[in-house]
Amino acid sequence: MTETDPSPLALPLPAELAAPPVRSPPSRQRDNPRDHAAIHPEPVSQTQALLSELCAYLESYLLPEQISECYRAYLFSAKAHAGQRRRSGDPYIHHPLAVARILAEMRMDHRCLIAALLHDVIEDTQIDKEQVAEAFGAEVAELVDGVSKLTQLDFQSRAEAQAASLQKMLLAMTRDIRVILIKLADRLHNMRTLDAMSREASRRISRETLEIFAPIANRLGINWIKIELEELGFAHYWPWRRRIIEQALQRRNSAARIEMVSLVQTALKQALARDGIQGRVEGRQKHLYGIYRKMRDKSRRFSELADVFGFRITVDRVDTCYRVLGVVHNLYKPVPGRFKDYIAIPKANGYQSLHTALIGPQGIQIEVQIRTEEMQRLAESGIAAHWMYKSGIQGPNPTALAADWLQNLLEMQRQAGNSVEFLENVKVDLFPDEVYVFTPKGHIVALKRGATAVDFAYTIHSDIGNTCIAARIDQRMAALSTPLRSGQTVEIITAPGARPNPGWLNFVVTAKARAAIRSQLKNIKQHEAQALGRRLLNGELASLGLGIETLDPLRLAAYLEETGLASLDELLSEVGLGNRLAPLVARRLSGADRDETQPTRADQDQHPHRLAIRGTEGIVVHFARCCLPIPGDGILGIFSPGRGIVIHRLECRNLARLESRHDRRLPVQWSAEPEGEFATEIRVEVSNRRGVLAVIAGAIAELGSNIENVQTLEKDGVMTDLEFRLLVRGRDHLAQIMRRLRRIADVNRITRITRS
Repeated sequence: MTETDPSPLALPLPAELAAPPVRSPPSRQRDNPRDHAAIHPEPVSQTQALLSELCAYLESYLLPEQISECYRAYLFSAKAHAGQRRRSGDPYIHHPLAVARILAEMRMDHRCLIAALLHDVIEDTQIDKEQVAEAFGAEVAELVDGVSKLTQLDFQSRAEAQAASLQKMLLAMTRDIRVILIKLADRLHNMRTLDAMSREASRRISRETLEIFAPIANRLGINWIKIELEELGFAHYWPWRRRIIEQALQRRNSAARIEMVSLVQTALKQALARDGIQGRVEGRQKHLYGIYRKMRDKSRRFSELADVFGFRITVDRVDTCYRVLGVVHNLYKPVPGRFKDYIAIPKANGYQSLHTALIGPQGIQIEVQIRTEEMQRLAESGIAAHWMYKSGIQGPNPTALAADWLQNLLEMQRQAGNSVEFLENVKVDLFPDEVYVFTPKGHIVALKRGATAVDFAYTIHSDIGNTCIAARIDQRMAALSTPLRSGQTVEIITAPGARPNPGWLNFVVTAKARAAIRSQLKNIKQHEAQALGRRLLNGELASLGLGIETLDPLRLAAYLEETGLASLDELLSEVGLGNRLAPLVARRLSGADRDETQPTRADQDQHPHRLAIRGTEGIVVHFARCCLPIPGDGILGIFSPGRGIVIHRLECRNLARLESRHDRRLPVQWSAEPEGEFATEIRVEVSNRRGVLAVIAGAIAELGSNIENVQTLEKDGVMTDLEFRLLVRGRDHLAQIMRRLRRIADVNRITRITRS
């Protein structure tokens, strides 16, 4: 791979970052960052130093008996990993010690630290979960097992294995959030020691970090881990781009610019002091990956970025935050549209702060964040604040804030088809550039930017999403596909018999909505396929004097075993989806021994039973787009494996291409009373006169038809072709419309459209 390889992370970039290919020398190293080497003498003093540093952290907040348990876990882990070394050459036990220290800095409880010290023993040694449970209890064993990869199963690809392992970890996280905290600490130390890996492996691990683990840290509000993971991942995945941005920053950070930042910081402090406000003012430069991401997402050059510098003002109380906002707006002019109040409306991960952009000295744009001390601790520690500051946090409860997301993970797991689909849904959910809308009762709902009314409905509850038919946005009716904006009030209208529309997948953006729609459509398709398969098979069996209920159970069981199908319902689904042909299945089940795979035209002609099409068969019966049949047309069904039946008009030109596939043809007819409306297209040649389109549209509406689409094709300056897509009840209804249009003076000719 090279720096310019396409990937989901590599969006269009400004020209200055489109670096020439930089190829690394070939490497024979294996990809596993935890490769085991031969036994080497351990540098005991280094191990003891790491252990002493860990104990120093533990003594600051744990009880002596809890520290003793952690030390026992260290001895257990050191014995299990004896002789194992990491790629860097260090004894393997250094890694669990480092992971435990990261968690100790977050002041995690002693069972979490024990699990951190043991987190690799199940995966990389002969120790199993039962032995861990026996030595340290079931709670610790569950934590260790949740972090361990699925190494004992066979997968078809690395992507599938990775997805399955991450799925297991994320689901374990829904039972105990400490699983992901251990994994984040594990990944952080692996990233800190990534220089020992091959170039290919370091890029692969860095990409996974940027796509999965840094966003998870952000979703849980652990800002310092998120930033370090992003910076390390950026350095190893795109070292050239990082170097370019770093050099640009060094050029920009002239003595005058640094002095300007110092002057702004001093001015802010003096302004607060004049108003008697006690607060801490800190200046900072934005992180390299944050700058890169803004350049990438907004396709801007570095020189076009104004707010590279930021200032944070930390005060004692919430009301003081708003006083400070007034002070800074009096000091420097605010940039319109750049103020955000995350105190009144916190982010989904609990983050709270006031954000404003100002025009500073020399016209340089600066960003100011204003928050309380509690908000600052929560911004840095996120969900870990539950353990770090149990008595100090006054804002949102971080564990409660994560609960909704964890519940969404469980729902996505139930609805996803496989682990890869589940992981893709999670990735979508981890990048929420959020909007905030209100329910009719005033509750705030955070959604991904670009979310629609359908996304909102599924966020409230899956049942509401599955049965929604319309939406009111700020008391006005709106399409379900309408993108939502912050501050709007959204009300969803439902109907008991409604169900998801496959077209929703074209505009929903939240992972929960996408997974729920796909799951529901699968269930609907399965149910409708079974119903259609039962009709088809019963019709064929009737011509043989049989029915599904009167079949020989032994013969049915033998046929199911022969075909590898689990049940009669599965067989009916196969028939309804066109994967197995009803006439052939009927003959086999009736006792005939003819090979199912050798159908003939004579076989078809012996079974003149015609399926009656009502128009309500659902998504397993499709009307061909090329000819758009409507009731009254002569029709023929074509089996399309996996989809069901596609209905064509008999005069459709595309049927000629299917002449050799008689085995896939199905005699069909319209039922005596078809239900619903059917799409068709007509072309109307008219004189090019102002207002003629409105006259024609009014005439169509008078006869009870709805226009789905209209296109204007100008032929010359005199004549114009109008192509209408209409919904009609049948051929008679269409004939009435065409007769009515012919009476309009400016209409010269009307034809029904058939497309090839």
